[in-house]
Amino acid sequence: MLDFYTAATPNGWKVALLLEELGVEYKVRPISLSDGEQKSPEYLKLNPNGRIPTLVDREADNFAVFESGAILVYLAEKHGRFLPLDVKGRSRVMQWLMFQMAGVGPMQGQAHVFHRYFEEKIPAAIARYQNETRRLYEVLDRQLTDQDYLCGEYSIADMATWPWVHIGFWAGVETDGLDNLNAWSERIAAREAAKTALTIPHPVDFDCDDSVRNNEDTARQMLQR
Repeated sequence: MLDFYTAATPNGWKVALLLEELGVEYKVRPISLSDGEQKSPEYLKLNPNGRIPTLVDREADNFAVFESGAILVYLAEKHGRFLPLDVKGRSRVMQWLMFQMAGVGPMQGQAHVFHRYFEEKIPAAIARYQNETRRLYEVLDRQLTDQDYLCGEYSIADMATWPWVHIGFWAGVETDGLDNLNAWSERIAAREAAKTALTIPHPVDFDCDDSVRNNEDTARQMLQR
């Protein structure tokens, strides 16, 4: 049994996607970011950084893993799927996983904050993070030339990156002209595991009007992803 502590954010969805692809048994432990549950003493014992997600492997002496990328690697290695065993293949996947962790996530996360949630709009900051996110999307688009997935075969690199690209519009980042990226995103979105992942721990309605989109709970959740 795995305990999966998460909230409805891209970093949570990427782990949910892998769990669903693996078809393993797990229990969702929702964390209310707006209530500050991620900062509780009990949770900080599992995740010193006070963020989501966190995985606790009950079958391995309650071993706790925090940081979404580390969780993906842990699960992929444990189950022998979605991460190649050969040195070069593994390195390729790890390179693109790190590209997401160090690039797409942080840059797009800041684009979300400055574009969507700051009451005081700072045009230079918005442009800086939107433009950098778009640049990273262009790198992904080139990598997807003549192949369906980032490293040829579907891997944790794709699972880590897709939830962010899937909601790029929320950061005001367009994907027009990025045909390879758009096809890749649609390809993953069509998978049953991806459809389920986006409902964990609960669905998010991105089609609601701005008065609902910009409520305090949603803002806190994205700011504290």
